[in-house]
Amino acid sequence: MSAADLHVPVLLDTCMELLAPALTEPSLLIDATLGMGGHTEAALTRFPNLRVVGIDRDPEAIRLASERLAPFGDRFVAEHAEYDQIGRIAEKHGRPQGILMDLGVSSLQLDDASRGFAYAQDAPLDMRMDTSQGPTAQDLISSSTHGELARIISTYGEERFAGKIASKIMNHPDRDHLTTSQLADLVKEAIPAAARRTGGNPAKRTFQALRIAVNDEMAILERALPAAMECLDVGGRLVVESYHSLEDRIVKRAMTEGATSSTPIGVPVDLDTPPFTLITKKAIQADAAEIARNPRSASVRVRACEKTSKGRQ
Repeated sequence: MSAADLHVPVLLDTCMELLAPALTEPSLLIDATLGMGGHTEAALTRFPNLRVVGIDRDPEAIRLASERLAPFGDRFVAEHAEYDQIGRIAEKHGRPQGILMDLGVSSLQLDDASRGFAYAQDAPLDMRMDTSQGPTAQDLISSSTHGELARIISTYGEERFAGKIASKIMNHPDRDHLTTSQLADLVKEAIPAAARRTGGNPAKRTFQALRIAVNDEMAILERALPAAMECLDVGGRLVVESYHSLEDRIVKRAMTEGATSSTPIGVPVDLDTPPFTLITKKAIQADAAEIARNPRSASVRVRACEKTSKGRQ
């Protein structure tokens, strides 16, 4: 099965339209979260003078995307790295006129049962986006205290029953060898029946929390956004797709700060020129038609900004 069969890019046309004004001339796009290359393929097809550098921490994603994008020749280059390394990669390839970030977990990872991301399929608790390094979700569970595990589930999953879930996990007789389905069952048992009737699978928030913690997703995003905004060329655009409130808050804050003057209210002369302009005043969400075509777009929030000067004056 090809990469194109495995993944349907979320809000593809919207992302291309937001990037388009910055990519009319010969230009460089950094696809900071390459995945299986769907957004990059669309960009290379739509903008004939475009080069793309694709970043991904998942070696399998790099392999599949590179096969998919081989027809574009040297217009595409892949970099195996975490996307907070975007500054270093821009130094190597040149200042980009566009940067795209499609955050969260990809279909490649969700649909491969052996990766341990999905609660619907039984597998070891791995959840690493880069399977070549780092502790697994099982390692995290085995090494955590009750308080640490509850904090992870509460903070990254925004789960109100985090303490009960952590207790259920800690008290399991085989806590060091859990599978995805066993963990999902433990979460279900820990959440009161009345609370399980709404909001989809009750394990969703706990699995999200463990995945975020294992892959250090929030810290990487916090580092990646300012690095991306710094290396972007003047006139360039940054487009970010996020899938839960934790990500979206970080993205909104970074873009808003970049587009806000620090001159005190009442001072007649603007002493500070913000380097960015917001393109999206509010986050763009998928409409009913998009959600029907691609259910994973239901939670997406898209924000974009344009770099209008080199920096604060």
